[in-house]
Amino acid sequence: MMSREQQLVELVATDGTASGSATVEDAHRAPGRLHRAFSVLLFDPDGRVLLQQRAAVKTRFALRWANACCGHPGPGEPVVVAAARRLDEELGVSASLEEVGVYLYQAADPDSGRVEFEYDHVLVGAYAGPVRPDPAEVAETDWVLPAELEERLRRFPDFYAPWLAGVLDAWRSSQR
Repeated sequence: MMSREQQLVELVATDGTASGSATVEDAHRAPGRLHRAFSVLLFDPDGRVLLQQRAAVKTRFALRWANACCGHPGPGEPVVVAAARRLDEELGVSASLEEVGVYLYQAADPDSGRVEFEYDHVLVGAYAGPVRPDPAEVAETDWVLPAELEERLRRFPDFYAPWLAGVLDAWRSSQR
């Protein structure tokens, strides 16, 4: 089985138009290559959002808290299909997902030197069941009200993945 770092991602222009492919490893090598990604927000019936603490073995932003799951579709793969697969792989969860926006960001991981440079499709779903995290992917999970999460992000930004605030902003913008 091919390592996740050797899988292909879709390189894109700043408008999201596909422009080629690269391995995950190459796309995240400084200074980073803009590529398609996704971030999933899951909400329970009480309006809480599911967070995961990324596993210690992650090559980018290990042990930082992030949204339910993130990942990269393969070249030409529908984003919702890839996101549903990663939800199952990382958390043992199945949910219907809807895209609510796109968030473009770039962030360097000070610990690994890897760079996130992503055209990030923000997907939202509802979920009210057990979460069965894969310990190779997820260290811990937590359900948090969005207002509480926003306060935590303001007070302790280094505890969180650098994309999380922008993902929440994209979701919030879709609610207006």
